[in-house]
Amino acid sequence: MTSSSAENVNNASASEAAALSDAHPASDNAHHATNTEWAISLFGTAVGAGILFLPINAGSFGFWPLVIATLLIGPMTYFSHRGLARMICASPRQGDDITEVVTDYFGKTAGFVISILYFLAIFPIVLIYGVSITNTVNSFIVNQLNGPEIPRPLLSFLLVGIMTVVFGFGQKMVLKVTQFLVYPLIFCLGALSLYLIPRWDFDSFASTGNADWSIVGSVALIIPVLVFAFNHSPAISQFSLAMVAAHGKEKSSGNASRALALTAILLTVFTMFFVWSCTLALGADGLAEAREQNLPVLSYLANVTGVPVLAFVSPFIAIVAIVSSYFGHVLGATEGGNYLLRRIAPGATQNLSQAKLNGIMHFFIFVCAWIVAIIDPSILGLIEAIGGPFIAAILYLLPMYAIHKIPGLARFRNRFSNYFVVITGLVAVGAAIWGIFN
Repeated sequence: MTSSSAENVNNASASEAAALSDAHPASDNAHHATNTEWAISLFGTAVGAGILFLPINAGSFGFWPLVIATLLIGPMTYFSHRGLARMICASPRQGDDITEVVTDYFGKTAGFVISILYFLAIFPIVLIYGVSITNTVNSFIVNQLNGPEIPRPLLSFLLVGIMTVVFGFGQKMVLKVTQFLVYPLIFCLGALSLYLIPRWDFDSFASTGNADWSIVGSVALIIPVLVFAFNHSPAISQFSLAMVAAHGKEKSSGNASRALALTAILLTVFTMFFVWSCTLALGADGLAEAREQNLPVLSYLANVTGVPVLAFVSPFIAIVAIVSSYFGHVLGATEGGNYLLRRIAPGATQNLSQAKLNGIMHFFIFVCAWIVAIIDPSILGLIEAIGGPFIAAILYLLPMYAIHKIPGLARFRNRFSNYFVVITGLVAVGAAIWGIFN
């Protein structure tokens, strides 16, 4: 994409997303490279606290529910994110992010409500990462470095503050660095999964789960955490804008679909292999204890195995995964938060530059994430109660409703994949709501 075409993208919402496209000339090879780079970046957005806690949740239901979940999650991830990307790529208001697109599609009132749901789907995840990074680093200092336990308010202030400041003052650089970190992250996840194979205990894993639950019910309860763990929707808005900027409106959906397919394949292969390997290595007792300690599975493995490689590599992988995903989710939270600020306080924000508006939102994110990190709530509880239903509503149900109602999306109607996304989305919402009250 040339610099002149890049100028057609709204700088307030898409400059970070178009950064990869700006680096390539408008050729097929360059477009292919851009698609691949975006697929890797989206993988990095998804790999975070959800995946690091997924073995603890999914493995607790036993063998067959995990088999079914493994078969379902790839199509679920691909079709749902593809629907959201299509909704944005097909918008007649090219260059506007998802908050403006839904307002254009559904009107100001409905658009405002949807934007609130979009913010609520992403913002709690940022809080989860504040808790995760604090617990992971604290565990590493105490257990691997044999250091003193740093007071939690100070440690969380430093960790959340550094991540937020780095993102706020160098978003393009951060996205590039994050993209680079994903490659060793993929390698390490695969290598660690292979390394754990000798520790697999099929007999112990066969004893996990609750015999009172049917397989269907168990799978339904796994789905909300699966949706959270494989979610990269916070970056889909900017990703879609970059696809339009790089390929034009007509070819953007096709290129977006190819990039999203690669992302879904990478996530399914590396993540579910990691989940199976960790689950088989932990066994029933390890799964229960890791959940009680509120630690990512890698940190727990580092503490209990006593293997030098795991002791230092596992926390490093966990930290890289959390940081890379934190950046992607702050991008989405800032996008949604800025829109809500402009709608709620138009007089106070109309004279603010985009940089100042971003600064206000980054400060708000930092304060909230810091407070929640100090409180240290159950991460799995937050994922199951907050992350699942809002993400499923925005990612699974909203795009399908838009395809059904909006004339510009009519060509995507009456497809089996649409019904599949709606059914799995309803299951995710229903299971998450059920889990809150039980």
